[in-house]
Amino acid sequence: MAWRAPGAVCQNSAVLRELTRNALLRWAVLGLCTVGAALASGPNVVIILADDLGFGDVAYLNPQSRIPTPNLDSLAGQGMAFVDAHTPSGVCTPTRYGLVTGRYAWRTRLKRGVLNGYGEPLLAPDRETIGTFLQARGYRTAVVGKWHLGLGFAKDAAGEFDFDGPIDDGPHTHGFDDSFIIPASLDFPPYVYIRDGKITGLPLGNQPGLKFPRFMRAGELAKDLDPVGVLDRLVKESADFIRRQVGQERKFLLYVPLTAPHKPVWPGKRFVGKTDLGPYGDFIVHVDAALGGIVKAIDDAGIGDETLVIFTSDNGSFMYRLDGISEEDHTDDETIQAFRSLNHTSNYVFRGTKADIWEAGHRVPFFVRWPGTVDPGSIQARTVCVTDVFATVAEIVGAELPEDVAEDSFSLLPLLQGKEWAEPRAPVIHHSGGGMFAIRDGRWKLVAGNGSGGREKPAGKPFERPYQLFDLEIDPSEKRNVFDEHPIVATRLEQALERIRARGRSR
Repeated sequence: MAWRAPGAVCQNSAVLRELTRNALLRWAVLGLCTVGAALASGPNVVIILADDLGFGDVAYLNPQSRIPTPNLDSLAGQGMAFVDAHTPSGVCTPTRYGLVTGRYAWRTRLKRGVLNGYGEPLLAPDRETIGTFLQARGYRTAVVGKWHLGLGFAKDAAGEFDFDGPIDDGPHTHGFDDSFIIPASLDFPPYVYIRDGKITGLPLGNQPGLKFPRFMRAGELAKDLDPVGVLDRLVKESADFIRRQVGQERKFLLYVPLTAPHKPVWPGKRFVGKTDLGPYGDFIVHVDAALGGIVKAIDDAGIGDETLVIFTSDNGSFMYRLDGISEEDHTDDETIQAFRSLNHTSNYVFRGTKADIWEAGHRVPFFVRWPGTVDPGSIQARTVCVTDVFATVAEIVGAELPEDVAEDSFSLLPLLQGKEWAEPRAPVIHHSGGGMFAIRDGRWKLVAGNGSGGREKPAGKPFERPYQLFDLEIDPSEKRNVFDEHPIVATRLEQALERIRARGRSR
């Protein structure tokens, strides 16, 4: 299933936009742009994970967007854009677990929601991570950004947090040689930087609570952490790490989980007014610049040709969609967490918002640049999941995955090379913030519940009927439930969901 437009027009973003506008989910019928070239061995690996960036926030994917995203557009055009890529969850902690481990987080104790900044570690001590896996194969490994998988903060005799004490569980104990992180989302205290298991900005002061768009919960604030400056600090730390690796014999893994555009929506001063869409629009421009800064560091270091860059988001955007033409939105009042669809569609044509089982909750941008292997301007329409990053990297470095590692991860390498999987990927399992399951297989998506499982009303309840079935090939916005029209398909998917949940693995 390979297709190249005449004259290599797949490299022309205007053509991609036209394809997107007319038939986003029909590319599987038209085919895929070709990729080709010799497989490079043992590249550096840079994984950049935005926080709450919607599919429609990227101009390359949304032809109606008024937000300029030149760096994201360039990255997509230099490599492969996956247009049916999903996170394993509609919220952040479980997606981060899935990326780092290649395993669905609902197989752990976390059955719904997220951890807070003081949460206990979610990673089991013996759980293989992408960090430990590549570390054991000679890679220098680093993480810079939002961890949000729990930390082993010290406690005093009374059980209170002792921020002067050692942190005995974190990225530094799960396979990352270098780490510079914040504990969780930038609206969760404690607001601290942690380098290699030690808080850097003691003593702690206090951050007062703020309302949207600069939403922050009240709590401890380190003297060296400026909320509006965090994104730029992460870019600097990432660039510094990249520069230090030049000339080293070891290849490296750099995982950069950004903190934005998650709340607080707080663009840097130089980005204010860059759009006519309020602070949120300006913040997307800031996120785009952050991505550009990291990619520039790679290219300026002269290692672009030997570095695999993966960019995606941890779930969809939290901005609601208003279809009325007279309703006030974020452009009228920045305290409103919604856009009229005529102004902007953060989640493109997809139903719902962050946390929902609907497509908007978990369909995300997913771009891969790998010069010499991935053809510029290529489009991939296969359904994939962020959990697949682990197996992809494993195959690229020539390592076989043990049975008890990355149980829900499938290598994307054949797709990156313009081939097909030797065997079809198992159905992708979606999970909402409220614990609602859905299963996706080809054109069909079955929701095992009677609502959104998240923020859109009605939220419904997991495994309560009536279930919902959607044909995403002709109904990407999930407007029409066809459960009663296709009982055989619905039964097959329901059985597959139960089988994958019960087996403890899908690979």
